[in-house]
Amino acid sequence: MKSWMKTLLLGSCMVLMVGCVNKAPKPDNPYYAPVQMPSFETPKPINGAIYQASTSRDIYSDGRAHRVGDIITINLTERTQSSKQSSTSLDKSTNVNLNAPTVMGSPVTIGGRELSAGLSSNSAFDGDSSSDMSNRLTGNITATIHEIYPNGVMLVRGEKWLTLNQGDEYIRISGLVRPQDIAADNSLDSTRLADARITYSGTGATSDVNVMGWLGRFFISALMPF
Repeated sequence: MKSWMKTLLLGSCMVLMVGCVNKAPKPDNPYYAPVQMPSFETPKPINGAIYQASTSRDIYSDGRAHRVGDIITINLTERTQSSKQSSTSLDKSTNVNLNAPTVMGSPVTIGGRELSAGLSSNSAFDGDSSSDMSNRLTGNITATIHEIYPNGVMLVRGEKWLTLNQGDEYIRISGLVRPQDIAADNSLDSTRLADARITYSGTGATSDVNVMGWLGRFFISALMPF
């Protein structure tokens, strides 16, 4: 093999190895991106007075989040449990007897045998199923207010990424919050979120080994006829 072909083959292998070593990019979602606040510029005094309404702050407020861009800490206290059990039993039996016809009081025979018939059938079905599922998620995540509706309800959403030695884990949350449900320390239980969307997942080697291959999924899918 010529030297230039060996060099080209070696270079291709090195590129493939580098591509395998590099970490896959995080699946960023623009929906959970931070709020883009306009740049703050101190306006020039209009009337020369010390107080300006555009830069005023209410010193008597309790500090609860109430504006777009304010931060709220959401305590994840999710716990669900469901159980279902069903049982079905069916049994059906049928018996039909046809007596031999008679002609002038004598039964009709063929080859010395009477023309009588009988039919019987029996069918049964027994089914039993049960399902038990439970989920639990605890922790906290800090989100920001993205929108305020006319009735005062606020849309909050945010995400948290944790980079580990074998991959990344992330939590995403979004939902609607009432101002009166926010505590004095700007915290809120996740059970108070309306239309809540909570996602907890990860990327990397640890997440990949917990995913069944496509061939295994085919054998347990509805496409498998057996």
